[in-house]
Amino acid sequence: MRNHVPYGLLLKWATFFLYALCATTATKTFAESWGRFRGPNGTGVAENTGTLPVTWSNDKNLLWKTPVARGSSCPILVKDLIVFTGYSGYGEKLDDPGERESLKLHVIAISRKDGTPKWTLTLDPSSEEQEATPRVADHGYASPTPCTDGKKIYAAFGPSGVVCCSLDGKELWRTSIGTGVAGFGAAASPIAYEGLIYINAAIESNALVALDKDTGAIVWQVEDINKAWTTPTIVTPKNRTPELVMHHKELIRGYDPKTGDVLWTCRGIPDYVVPGIVVVDDTLYCSGGRQNRTIAVRAGGRGDVTETHKLWEVTVGANVTTPLFHNGYLFWSHDKGMAQCLNAEDGSTLFRERYESRDRVYASLVLGDGRLYAQLRDGTCVVMAADPEHTILAENKLGDGDEQFNATPAFDQGRIIFRSTKAVYCVGRK
Repeated sequence: MRNHVPYGLLLKWATFFLYALCATTATKTFAESWGRFRGPNGTGVAENTGTLPVTWSNDKNLLWKTPVARGSSCPILVKDLIVFTGYSGYGEKLDDPGERESLKLHVIAISRKDGTPKWTLTLDPSSEEQEATPRVADHGYASPTPCTDGKKIYAAFGPSGVVCCSLDGKELWRTSIGTGVAGFGAAASPIAYEGLIYINAAIESNALVALDKDTGAIVWQVEDINKAWTTPTIVTPKNRTPELVMHHKELIRGYDPKTGDVLWTCRGIPDYVVPGIVVVDDTLYCSGGRQNRTIAVRAGGRGDVTETHKLWEVTVGANVTTPLFHNGYLFWSHDKGMAQCLNAEDGSTLFRERYESRDRVYASLVLGDGRLYAQLRDGTCVVMAADPEHTILAENKLGDGDEQFNATPAFDQGRIIFRSTKAVYCVGRK
């Protein structure tokens, strides 16, 4: 006699397994989509965020807090890990920096679930690392954000090179990209694309460098990159092959990602460049310079495209922070403590409003659930409507008042991951 399982129970089991499969797939996909500076292709825009919190504090909607080594790099997500970089032993306190020989660099992983420490890869720095001057100590020796291809982690430390490690923290290779130093130190973050890792080494060797993901060998490099702390990006123009785009002093360029050959050149900003490029279809929005400028240029051209593909240029932008595109508008959290919005079609200014706390900003805007999240250095996060009319929805504060929040936050399905010079915080609706 056969044993029959009731249909209702079968349906419940099927529903449960389908839900579990979808949840696992969604978690894996989302975790790996925030796998570089500012998430998917550097946009700062999160999809499938769940329901993000609007208000939080040290006592409200704080899910967990984990003390970590000092640093300014942003957190990324890969599998069940939150990964970032840090440093210790020297330069943590400007009034008492310690012995330079004691400096250690770290790639750090903690649990996505609850912030539990998972592993730390500790590296000896290059002897060319700078002394802890006020400018260097302002953000430290671990500012570039790591990236991942879902299988390995790649982290840059300026003159101390690029290191690749496994998801369990084992060093696989380490490659020097030059030993030059300048100003505030290193900041450009690596990106992974197909079989290569791209890193802007303008400060270290005046080069744009492509490394083999498996070995760390230099596949190609372009050696005329000048005064840029920006992160390169990938754009795929309509009916064209992908292009690697780099913005540095005087020039915006599109390269063949496989060979480094220059495809096109556009006259850029006549000053150093820090903000990343924002890609919208085949349009590139490029900002930077102490006297702020922003240029919109269409990718996909060949040769000098200044007269044919530059769409507009305005004397508005930001010196440090990267813009964010949403619904036809460009938004900034300006480094001088202002919220700013331009019409992306013509560059006209729609608003420019100073934050109430008036603190400086190093973190770039991120967007989730149709809201803008602007992290200020003092621990304040201003939540704003992503509209051309300036509307503040909430102002939230984390930290003990003696730490700096230099890193751009990451989204993790209904939660926000913040990183300060002392800790990683996870906020979400309880």
